Amino acid sequence: MPTPTILNRQPLNGGLWPTLDPFLFCAHHDDAYPAGTPALGPAASSLAGRDIGQDFSGKDGWSMYHGDVVPGFPPHPHRGFETVTIVREGLIDHSDSLGASARFGQGDVQWLTAGRGVVHAEMFPLLDAAGPNPLELFQIWLNLPARQKMVDPYFTMFWSERIPRLALRAGSASEGPATHVAVIAGELAGAAPLAPPPGSWAAQDAADVAIWTIRMEPGARWTLPAAAGEGTRRMLYHFAGSGVTVAGEATGHAALELRADAAVELVNAGAEDAEFLLLQGRPLNEPVAKYGPFVMNTEQEIMQALQDYRRTEFGGWPWGEAAPVHGPEPRRFARRPGAAADELPAQAAAAG
Repeated sequence: MPTPTILNRQPLNGGLWPTLDPFLFCAHHDDAYPAGTPALGPAASSLAGRDIGQDFSGKDGWSMYHGDVVPGFPPHPHRGFETVTIVREGLIDHSDSLGASARFGQGDVQWLTAGRGVVHAEMFPLLDAAGPNPLELFQIWLNLPARQKMVDPYFTMFWSERIPRLALRAGSASEGPATHVAVIAGELAGAAPLAPPPGSWAAQDAADVAIWTIRMEPGARWTLPAAAGEGTRRMLYHFAGSGVTVAGEATGHAALELRADAAVELVNAGAEDAEFLLLQGRPLNEPVAKYGPFVMNTEQEIMQALQDYRRTEFGGWPWGEAAPVHGPEPRRFARRPGAAADELPAQAAAAG
């Protein structure tokens, strides 16, 4: 009996989605924030009934998360893995213990190797005082191999203007409904992605890591090519649109584990765009010990991480406020550790 193309399917319940090794975590945040105040947060009247500091309620279509004035995630530590943050709409203010800062979004991706330890804040400033401030993002945790767990932390930006984006059509057609793919990691159809951090599992060719966002126009048909690597595992998340078939099977919003060694036809027979996130990679097949923001291989290493953080705070917090935001102007930038000037998206695109 032939191996089925769809090996497993799980419903997408809420914003935390199932993952496969080498991925640890995938969160989808989709918040319809209201107009902002001069402090770049929601009006105090809209905070009633929320557990401020721990608000994941989704009340009125949005959450404060761990923020108290501005929504988001004030300083918290990580060790032993990487965060890949894909911002589809809205802006995020980043600050970290390396001294790096950034405001990014509108299609940008931040890739942060925590390695031996970093503290960062991710705040969601509400910059529009007159209208809504929608925010949509994916945050993906990619594990580090045991030999790379204690590499130096590394911060980089993939500005939207530099991310390869493909418009693919069925067969040799040059017109008709298209499938749009943002190639964040893993080459596709000759489009080479930007280089991941040097310590990343994704920097190893044999790892066969791919991170793609996929948007299919109504009527689009596209064949997802087979993965190149042996032993690769692949998860396809269908999270928007309806009327979709995957390998000839109708599917609602779901996490679909696919055979990675087989090409898979995707068809959008619906009346609106259909959207997907693809995560794939060769598993590390190593023990995983997790404790909150620390991911190591043994419980002893977790205990060491806790001790190190209590002793050093992973370099301390160089910012004058607990949850920094970077002003009222919607200006995207990155200030790398030790840099004398900001990096702007247009400069990065010109350099590329």
